Amino acid sequence: MITTSFISSAEDPITTLKSQTDSQTEPNREPLKHLLIGSSKAVTGTIHYLKVIGYADVDDWSQLLPTGNPGEVMSILIRHILVK
Repeated sequence: MITTSFISSAEDPITTLKSQTDSQTEPNREPLKHLLIGSSKAVTGTIHYLKVIGYADVDDWSQLLPTGNPGEVMSILIRHILVK
């Protein structure tokens, strides 16, 4: 997997997110993945704004992960939405 080369911690957040997705699968629900990419300040600010408007808790997002581009990080959120 290409994204694993950008992960600096011992724990693989992509694998952790995948296992969370698999364990939360329900009928008529499917995962919707949100990806924020930008400076650390921009990504963190957006995560906190989404908390303020009630969309997602700060702890729902992955840790900030470097993208490989200087000064750029990403964070991932997976929500399970009802699909009719």
